[in-house]
Amino acid sequence: MVKNKSTGGRASRSSTCKTKKPGSQIESSKDPTPVDDPAGSDTASVSPEPQTPGQSQLGFPDRVYLLASVIFQNNHLEKSAAHRLVNYGNQRGLLLPKVKDEEMQRTAFELAFNTLKYQELLEDIVIDSGFYLTQPLPQDQMSLVGVMLYDFQDRKFLPRERQGDEEIIREVRDVENYLLRFKTKLAASLARCRIKHDLLSIECILPESVKTMQERSSSLLLYAWINMLKSSLDEVLSVLKSAGFSQVKSIGQLEGQTFCQDPHCGDILVFPAQLKAQLYSTKLLSDHKLIIQDKSCSLGPNAVCSLLPEEGGVLMVGCFSGLTVSHTASLIAEKHKAEGNNQPTLYVCVSDRTDAQREELQQAVTAMGCKNVKLIPEDFQSLDGSDKRLQKVRVILLTPKCSVSAVSNPVEFILQENGDTDLLQDLSQGSIAQSKLEALVAQQRKDIDHALKFPKVLAVVYSTCSSYPEENAEVVSRALEQANAYSEQEGDPKQVNFRLSPSPFSIPHHAEGPEETDPFFMLEPSEESNGCFLAVLHREPEPVVKEAPHEVLDRANAKGILDRIGSNHQLTKKDQHGHTIRMTKTTHARNSQPNLSVSIQSKNQETKGSNSTTLCGHQEFTNRRQSTQGTAKAVRLRASKNTESSSFSSSKLENSTSKKSITPVFNITTSTTTLTPAAPPSTPLTPVVRPRRVPQEVLKPVVLVLPPVHFPSFFPPQNNRTGFTPNFNYNKWRGPTQTVPLSRSSGSLSKDAMVKPRPLF
Repeated sequence: MVKNKSTGGRASRSSTCKTKKPGSQIESSKDPTPVDDPAGSDTASVSPEPQTPGQSQLGFPDRVYLLASVIFQNNHLEKSAAHRLVNYGNQRGLLLPKVKDEEMQRTAFELAFNTLKYQELLEDIVIDSGFYLTQPLPQDQMSLVGVMLYDFQDRKFLPRERQGDEEIIREVRDVENYLLRFKTKLAASLARCRIKHDLLSIECILPESVKTMQERSSSLLLYAWINMLKSSLDEVLSVLKSAGFSQVKSIGQLEGQTFCQDPHCGDILVFPAQLKAQLYSTKLLSDHKLIIQDKSCSLGPNAVCSLLPEEGGVLMVGCFSGLTVSHTASLIAEKHKAEGNNQPTLYVCVSDRTDAQREELQQAVTAMGCKNVKLIPEDFQSLDGSDKRLQKVRVILLTPKCSVSAVSNPVEFILQENGDTDLLQDLSQGSIAQSKLEALVAQQRKDIDHALKFPKVLAVVYSTCSSYPEENAEVVSRALEQANAYSEQEGDPKQVNFRLSPSPFSIPHHAEGPEETDPFFMLEPSEESNGCFLAVLHREPEPVVKEAPHEVLDRANAKGILDRIGSNHQLTKKDQHGHTIRMTKTTHARNSQPNLSVSIQSKNQETKGSNSTTLCGHQEFTNRRQSTQGTAKAVRLRASKNTESSSFSSSKLENSTSKKSITPVFNITTSTTTLTPAAPPSTPLTPVVRPRRVPQEVLKPVVLVLPPVHFPSFFPPQNNRTGFTPNFNYNKWRGPTQTVPLSRSSGSLSKDAMVKPRPLF
């Protein structure tokens, strides 16, 4: 890939440091403009270095110097009294002067940022040259001296070019005159500092991290997202191609007037940095159809769009610009429009912004064509899930204030994304002070912990532009642990059950290689783009417990809902005892009945809406002998009258049993006092699974009274009894303790059909 050599200004200029001593480069230099030099006859000067590419004129307007001095005053490194060489006064937190446009503001911040980077070197120059001790300047103007001295040496101590209609600020002109009169001594002092520190250029005195950041900033690519509310991908591509742009497949092929699609976000186009002027000529930028913004700010909105369900809203919290808000609103609106749904609402927390900043944000959103954005002035910590405005919010995009340590052009990024300008001094030295880092981490933890407490939120997207693990993975991991601890403390594990989810950006940063599996998405800073961190915390769905039919029945029986209908388990001893007592009471209540009684009990249950029916039934025949002869005679007399009735009942029972697919089991037991239940079967009954649903009726307990039975003479004599042949055709008598089934076809008892008794329900 061909890197962009144009830096767009002196602030981005970088040079390669070599080990060659710079002494040979010091030579006399004549000032093209005669200036009084009351400081002495020192004429040593540093030979001018090549002028910064892209610099159109020497110097800046007075307003830029004044604004830069205030920025430096608010952010300069304040040393202890023992190590302080230059005193800048005690004023900090000054209000910034108003400027005409954003370009002038950016220039002033760049100038102040570069002055912060070389603060110690500039202080050595003013002390070594005698400027600080000989010039009658108040302490509160030393910040102005610092920024103007940096620009003075950057343009090789040449006078500033002025424009006719330029605003004149008296204090700026006074400081400029002092520097011009002292320029020879200042240049000589700079040369001595370079020799002392063995510097080929002043950039070599910077920390390695700052030099790397400065070099990367000169080659960053242009990233621009397509505003789907005003245009489309096809329209933008057509306009670009008609303007002479050609599309290539990858970033590595960018050269000349070319562009390509970003490998992570399909709505982002990538251009070489020098093509910004050509893009403005197409009117895509002025018509808000194509928006230039850092790629790290576009990953969060794309992640939110991929996670947002139907009829769901989004809540944005943290540090972001109107461009990020507009990008998020356009993506979710276009997604739901394609799906035929109503536009979801994007809620934006703006509690940390002034009224002017809120108005500016609203104007930017309106200019982009977004109509689904609502600003929330309340603090995020004061909001909760009961807020009526947030009932449809399903995704939270959290972009908290961070150290911006993964950004190579921090000034431009902070200004565009409403960042913290208090970080400029730390960034100018290549590291963040521990106290500031701890304060940032504390606020980040507070925000993400609160975001996970919204009960209806399905996902939280956490994004930073930091390279510190303390602000990235450690914050997210701790938040998940805190959420789990909170749910356990509240006794509701389903309330907070978030987990890390893989990033929606499945394509690696380099097109080759396997897809990423790390739940954290890391974009390392490079010569192509700034770095960023992104994590997706997704709420786990409530677990679905699948139970087998018999488990459902067991649980229902345990609660007494089904009264043990459909249970295949054996009765416990307690159940058997209770069942015996109930049957004994029934027997005593029927003490006047015949000595041989048959009790048939059958239960049936049909569950509507199910694909199977469990039908369980039991019949029990009990033989009871009476102790008096008179009672037996009464029984025989009554049995003779009911012979016909019992035959009819037995036939009806057989037909009903055959129709319901029930295998009746008859338990014939001889007892003298109590009626006990039959022994449990060796194997449980197998439920009958119906191939199709048929209407069934529930069987109710039926008591059949059969006539006394007199056995024929071919049976072996038992207690000298005689009798007659009953209506039932019994093949053989097996004794009072054996149980045999009744044949369905003939009603006879057979040896092969004997089975063990079934449990009672």
